[in-house]
Amino acid sequence: MDLLSIDYTNCMEDVLGSRNGLSPYLLEAVRLPLEKIRKNLIEHRRSGGLAWLELPHRDPTELLAYADEVRSRFDTLVVLGIGGSALGTTALATALLHPYHNMLPKAERSGAPRLFVVDNVDPDDIAGLFQYMDMRSTLVNVVSKSGSTAETMAAYLIVRRLLEQQVPAGEVADHLVFTTDPYSGVLRKIGRLDKIRLFEIPAGVGGRFSVLSPVGLLPAALLGIDVRGLLAGAAAMLSRFEEADVVANPAYVYAALHFLEDTRFHRRINVMMPYSNRLRDVAGWYRQLWAESLGKAIDRQGRTVHAGLTPIRALGVTDQHSQVQLYVEGPDDKVVTFLRVKRFEQEVVVPALQDDEDPLAYLGGHSLGELLNAEQKATAWALARRKRPSVTIHLPAVDAPSLGQFFMLLETATAVTGELYDINAFDQPGVELGKEATYALMGRVGFEDLAAEIRSGAAAGEGPEGAESSGPAEPRERKRYLVA
Repeated sequence: MDLLSIDYTNCMEDVLGSRNGLSPYLLEAVRLPLEKIRKNLIEHRRSGGLAWLELPHRDPTELLAYADEVRSRFDTLVVLGIGGSALGTTALATALLHPYHNMLPKAERSGAPRLFVVDNVDPDDIAGLFQYMDMRSTLVNVVSKSGSTAETMAAYLIVRRLLEQQVPAGEVADHLVFTTDPYSGVLRKIGRLDKIRLFEIPAGVGGRFSVLSPVGLLPAALLGIDVRGLLAGAAAMLSRFEEADVVANPAYVYAALHFLEDTRFHRRINVMMPYSNRLRDVAGWYRQLWAESLGKAIDRQGRTVHAGLTPIRALGVTDQHSQVQLYVEGPDDKVVTFLRVKRFEQEVVVPALQDDEDPLAYLGGHSLGELLNAEQKATAWALARRKRPSVTIHLPAVDAPSLGQFFMLLETATAVTGELYDINAFDQPGVELGKEATYALMGRVGFEDLAAEIRSGAAAGEGPEGAESSGPAEPRERKRYLVA
């Protein structure tokens, strides 16, 4: 298996100068903290924590057998999920299916269904999707660990009604498959009562770390994606996580670079810029992983720190014409990660036409892949010329083993980065606060006090230092600021 690599030359003082670049001494200075983090993470894993690190070694046979059994029966697969329950599937599909998969006849899709991922509750989008869909040939995968995610469950209720209207009563369960908690939750309860096929999200695996669980692998298998190749790539990266010297390990180096760029130079905006359309949604997956894991108000010592690195998604070369001006000449607060592909699946050569015109003649005979990678190199050079740092991740190809390596690289790097900041990278209290407020505003039983607090105009029950209030705020008249 060809391994991905990380080139961080353009972060170093050799290129950027001592006032703008990292020195080898700084990287060496974090060796001991990284070694301690490595030992702690290994111990945590061996004591049963970090369950997502076990995913590359889980046997996918049952999942693959189900996919083989049902794939030919359905022309459409709809995945209902949000956040980590959807972004991994979208990233896998964009990267590993034909770019226009849904437009191909079924025979040219190798019998795989079309894919639609419902990851929002926009009524125009939902109505537009299901208006002409034939539910008789549709399989719906509902993904929610808790079974209480408001957006996913609202979509499920809509789809359930459509299935009951279009499919014989005794066959509705055959058009549904649930991916949920192994022990509890309303989806597990409904699945058992209605005899709907259930797949488990392993205990201890959070949504943003779940792409290599049935959350991502079940849709991948149904679409004919190489699931074993994904897991093999992830396992190859995982072996490096435990065995390699920390300063020679891609995950630890990637974490250390971003930590040092922040703490040394206050570069807290992290741009991921793939030079491959097929990797654009991988950057979307990364954005949730990085933001939700590292944006925390409190550290492990209980101190208010408001830590966080802000991830931005860009696409090369498209965003050279929309964002790079800011990156090159705007505030020096960014680190750009380029994703560069060594081998494209297909190649297109530019014809040597109209070579009497200088602005066109130089292009003839070059391939589009050659042009794409030249543009990436040129953008990295332009950033370095203005003393702006960048990292390049070289992927051997856009294939299942490379994607498996990439997912495991970023997940482990996220865990290490959280340890460097001394924060919990595996919770999301800010997200939970918004979820609870939504439940309250929609009238869910048990959230009446919070609903009263919100309607009173209180600031979500938060005190000046992030402390929770003791109860709902006293009602008061709230002034509204509105321009119409």
